[in-house]
Amino acid sequence: MKTSTRVAALLGTAALTAGTATVALAGPASADVDRNGSCGGATYEFSVDRDDDRRNSYEVTADLDNAGGTKYRVVLKQNGKTFYNVARTADREGDIEVERNRSNTRGADTFLLQYRNTTTDQVCRTTIRVA
Repeated sequence: MKTSTRVAALLGTAALTAGTATVALAGPASADVDRNGSCGGATYEFSVDRDDDRRNSYEVTADLDNAGGTKYRVVLKQNGKTFYNVARTADREGDIEVERNRSNTRGADTFLLQYRNTTTDQVCRTTIRVA
C-alpha cells in the first residue's frame, strides 16, 4: 500500500472516530423526557431536563392546565423520596406550575408526579426514568 493511501486511510479513521465521540458526548447533555396526559378534565405536562447551567442536575417541571380554580395536592418524588408536597389552587387561567432543580444521583433516576384533586380525591400520576 502506498504511503499516501495509508495516510488518507488513517486520517479518515481519525475523522470518523472524532465525529462519533462528539455525537456521543453531545447526546446525553441535551436529553429531555416529557410525559403528557389528561386526568379529570385537566391536562398535564411533566418534564425532566438536564440543566445546562448547573452540572449534574435536572430541571423538573410539572404543569397542570384547565384545572378551573380547583385545589390539588401536588407531589414530586425522586427515587421514592418526596421533594415537593404542596396543596395548590389553580390560578385564573386554571393552571398550576411547579419548577424545581434536583441533583443527578448515582445510576438511573426515577421521578414521579402525582396530582390529587382535594375535592374529588381523584389521583393522577406518571413517572419518568432518566438513565
